[in-house]
Parts: sequence; C-alpha cells; structure tokens
Amino acid sequence: MLHRLQSILMSLSLPSLWSQTSTLPTSVSLFNSSPSLHGSLDALNKTLGGRLLQGHPLAFPCAHGPETDECKVVQKGYLDSLFRSTTPGGAGYVNTQWETCQTTGEGCLLDYLNPFDASPVSKDKGGCGMGSVSEYYIDVRTQQDAQAAFRFGKELKASGMPIVIKNTGHDYKGRSSAPGSLALWTHNLKNLTFNPTFRAEGCPPGNSGKTYTAVTMGAGVQWIEAYDFAETHNITLVGGSDNAVGSAGGWLQGGGHGFLSNALGLGVDRALQFKVVTPKGEYLTANACQNRDLFFALRGGGGGTFGLVLESTVLASPRVTIQAALVKLPSPSPSRLWGTMASQAVTWANEGWGGLSASDIAIYVNPRLDKEQATKSMEPLFQLAGDGVITQMLEFPSYAQFFKWFASNNVAASGVPLALSSLLVPSSALVNPESREKVVAALAKASDNTPRILVHSSAPVFFRPDPNEPTSVTERWRDSILHITIVSAWNWNSTKEEKLDAYQRVSLSRKLVEDAIGPSVRAAYLNEADVYQENHEEVFWGSNYPGLLKIKKKYDPEHLLDCWHCVGWTEESQRFKCYL
Repeated sequence: MLHRLQSILMSLSLPSLWSQTSTLPTSVSLFNSSPSLHGSLDALNKTLGGRLLQGHPLAFPCAHGPETDECKVVQKGYLDSLFRSTTPGGAGYVNTQWETCQTTGEGCLLDYLNPFDASPVSKDKGGCGMGSVSEYYIDVRTQQDAQAAFRFGKELKASGMPIVIKNTGHDYKGRSSAPGSLALWTHNLKNLTFNPTFRAEGCPPGNSGKTYTAVTMGAGVQWIEAYDFAETHNITLVGGSDNAVGSAGGWLQGGGHGFLSNALGLGVDRALQFKVVTPKGEYLTANACQNRDLFFALRGGGGGTFGLVLESTVLASPRVTIQAALVKLPSPSPSRLWGTMASQAVTWANEGWGGLSASDIAIYVNPRLDKEQATKSMEPLFQLAGDGVITQMLEFPSYAQFFKWFASNNVAASGVPLALSSLLVPSSALVNPESREKVVAALAKASDNTPRILVHSSAPVFFRPDPNEPTSVTERWRDSILHITIVSAWNWNSTKEEKLDAYQRVSLSRKLVEDAIGPSVRAAYLNEADVYQENHEEVFWGSNYPGLLKIKKKYDPEHLLDCWHCVGWTEESQRFKCYL
C-alpha cells in the first residue's frame, strides 16, 4: 500500500504538521485511482524504497483541527514564501490559486488578510479539497529517483496522472501544479560547490575549454542560500530579488533577471552547465561541448519542459561594491516618478544601473560606479526631493549585503492568489520626449486600472553576451530597456467572475502600455508573463521557438512533461482543466 503522508518540515525546526494523524482527513477529496494506475504507483513506490508520498493542501490541518498546533504552524507561516517553499511535496505555492481548481472553486485556502481565522476551510464554507495540488510526490534526492519517475511516466500518463516538476512553488503561471498529478519535488537538492577553475565537462584544454570561476548549485538551492554562499567565498552571483526563489530551477531556465542583470547579464547568460534527467530516462550533461542543443534549450526555453535539472553551474564574478539609490514618495505619483525614470532610462542603463520602481518608490543599484559618480548620476532622481520625500545613497561592500538589506523590507506577495502580466519595453520607445510621454501616460492609466505595477530596469543593456553561445530567450531582451509587471489580486472566497476580471484587468493594462509603445514586436519574460498571453510562442522566444520545438520532440518524444504555455504544450490536455 502507498505510504500516507507523515512528512517533516525538513528545512525548518518545526514539528510535523501531521504528527497526530497518519491519513488525510475525510474532507480532502482524494484521487480515485484506477486499478491499473494503483498498480503502477505501487510498483513505483517499491522502486523508490517507499518514498512515494501523498500530497496535501497546505491548510488542511486547519480543516482537520483548527485549534491544533499543526494548524497554528500553517497560520503563522501562511504569508511567508520561505515557509511555503519548504513544506513537503505539493503543499505550498507562493500564489495560491495554483493550489485550487479555479474552474470549480475546489481548494483549501485561508484568508490572506487574516490567516489566523480557520473558518474558510470549515465544512460549512466548502471544506478542504485537493484542487490542483499534486496527489503524490517524490522527494527527489538522486538521478535514480527522476529516472524511476520517467520510467513509469508513460504508464501513469495513460492512466490519467500527469507529471509536474516542482521546486519552490514560486511560479506565477501554475506550471508546477496540476490536478491528479505526480510531482517531482526538487527542494532538497541543496548542494553548493565553489570552483575557481571550473571547466565544463567534455571540453578540452585551450580556448574551447577555458576555465571559469563558478558555483554549482543543486536544483533546490534558493537565493537566500546562494547569496550567503557567495558572501562566504567573496564572489558575486547574479540572481533573483526574493529570498525563496530557486536559483537553479525555473528562474534560471526561463531566463532569470535581477538587480544586476543590466551590468552582468541574465541568469542564462551566465549558465555554464546543467546536469539533467530527460523524460527518456537519460542522465545527461549539457554544456558548450556536449549536448549543445539541450544546453541551448535550458538557457531560456523554460523549466519543467525538457527534463528534470538536478544541478546547474553558473559563472561567479568577483565581489563588488554596490552603490544603491533610494527615493520614497509620500504617496503614489506615477507621472512624477516614472517620468523621471523614463527620461533617464537610456543614460542610467548605459552607466550600469539596474533596479525597480513602483509609483511611489524606486531602488537602483550599480556595481560599476563609485559613490561620487553614482551620486552625480542619480541627481535627476534626487531632485524629486520635497515634503515627505525620502532620498538616500547607500554603499554596500557586496551584493549579498545589499540584498539582505533589500529583502528585509521587500518580499514577493506570498499566500495570495493573483493575476500577473508583463511586457518588455524596447529602448526605441524611450529615446525621444514624445514617445516617453506616451509610455508614462499609459503606465499612469494602467496603474488606475490595476493595484500594482513594477517597472524593472533589468534588461541586459550594458552587458554584451557571447555571440558564439546563444541563449533561447527572446531576442527582444537584447534591445529592451525595461521589464514591466502588472498585478491584481483576489481572495479565497472570490467568485469565478471576480477571478476572470482580475486576469482581464492585468491584460488590459499590459495592452495599454503596448499600444503606447507602438508597432514594435511584442515580447515578455515568460516566467512573469500573462497567463493568457496572445501569440505566446513569439512573445516568449521570438525566432528561437521552432528550434526549441524540435529539441523538445527529441528529448521528450512521449511528451511526458507538459505545462501551460511551455514549448510544445498540449492546450486541450485535461491537466489544464482548472485554468479559467
């Protein structure tokens, strides 16, 4: 028989959420497996030595016992992305609609405005259903675990159980969840290795096999861990802007941007090697000297698509001093702040600045200028000073120390269902006053339509990639200057119509800015893109898509891996039945 879930929060010093029960409560609607599927799962479980475990909604302890310690642990950590990413298996997702079935309303969510109220999962309010949480999961520790899953994958797929790859659950498009699925959970692959003379495997000595200062990271390493590691080894890593995001999983494989991307490149620009198990069961090394097509695909083609990446090796740069400029307005002022930002965007990008801005705050960082140069460069931003305006120029001895300061006050919304849309803004849209005014006016109008807009100065303008080692992200990253994200949220008890309205509003806001840009080719960062993005193949990958599709068919001929808007996805698949 399959083992019932008795998992421990492995990375936190917390008690087991299910120490008082060995089975899921009856309020959870379990997957009704066919005899053939049950036989396949039982065989897989034996192959794994009993490590095929049953999934669960994060909040179900509160449905089972709202006064228990287990429920209180969930309530305390409900809005914490690190807590959500470390809960076992299929439980925790940063954006909680991916724990639910949006079309039917089945789920197990608390009220993010007051998670200490357990009534949303009470029987009289619908109880606790599995939604899109994976029915079973494998705590992947070795290549053999992944190979076993893929070996049984064709049989599972035929019986109606899809496979998903889940790392931290920090996925805005629901690609790491699916109703009735088996999850390959990579969170506990935490190896970190520093190598000052790394040479990609299979590369001979000489120009084609040059060495790099590099860090190898297991798929489960998160940026809070990677930055601490970088600090210990006196190096700089280019990474994401949230503690809980995985450094070697979907963030990297989808492109990966952050504060340092303008000066030092996207994540994929710095990827040197991947160790991956393909759906065919092959354990491969992909780099510039072997399996080059797979290396190309993993450098921007998207996570959860071409195989299960167990570890990634990335370029490490020397430790650098960071200049950070901060402006905080007493109230939102889109035209004032974004107008300044737009007028200086090209200049600041060419000077190495990266950062982000909402309508009331802007934070920019620079690893190239000294404090005097940085202060002079940021004069247009500091001229916004006035009543209630806060301006600061700060210096940090390393990027890791800047990030610790930044992350102490700025985290991604977690435990909240939300719709997200995004677009890349080409440099051509900001080179003259007339076009800039159109873009800023569109941003201001969009901010009236949606609660939160972030303008990221994270396009790799200053960075020059190696033309001999192409990545598979859209070419538009290379002539863009801004990446804009648009967000709208709802709550656990929102209606289907209210959820659809949130998705439609972020799409409308995106289109307002696209129309202001003009007839430029549309482009977006696939990891933060609109769930209902039109023409997504070209928007995410540009001219790279046909080649990516061929690579997908080569390494996954049985199409065991599928996810929303991923390369070669099957839109009519039942795994997507919970999307609106």
